[in-house]
Amino acid sequence: MLSAAAMLMKLLAVPLLFRIAKLDFTTHRIANSNVLLLLCLGAASLFLAGLGQGSWWDLGLSAAAGLALFLALFPFWLLKKVGAGDVKLMAAAPFVSGGADLMVFAIALLVFAIVTVMVVRNPMLLPSPAFRVYVEHLDRRRVVPFGVPIAAALIVTIGLQLAAQVLAAWSS
Repeated sequence: MLSAAAMLMKLLAVPLLFRIAKLDFTTHRIANSNVLLLLCLGAASLFLAGLGQGSWWDLGLSAAAGLALFLALFPFWLLKKVGAGDVKLMAAAPFVSGGADLMVFAIALLVFAIVTVMVVRNPMLLPSPAFRVYVEHLDRRRVVPFGVPIAAALIVTIGLQLAAQVLAAWSS
């Protein structure tokens, strides 16, 4: 029962991740309230899973990874290479993905970041002229909405976790 409640918390994070991605794409801003809500949903999910399993390893690993990501990205924010919202979102991401699935999140983030860079660097590959103009604008301003690939990677990670839980329930 507690693992189902933990997965429900993660599923509640999916619409919030879509909202974060949309706002970052359109306004280049990630609201602190959205990141805080995402952090709370992820921590609640890990807490419920820890209660069910009797182990707090996943919560501790997520907290350590979040702190490490924040400390690693903070200098890049000081150098104006990354936005503050992106740094905070990356620090909250391990709580949503969970410590056990950090590698899945990292691989998905790498794939989505490469796709984002390719789209920004080669806007002529895109079908719509209006979208091409927008991406060319991003390239001229040297602004990339990095919250979009972070949110997409988290959504993929949650989807894979849900699929694994459904398969485990079917097999038992």
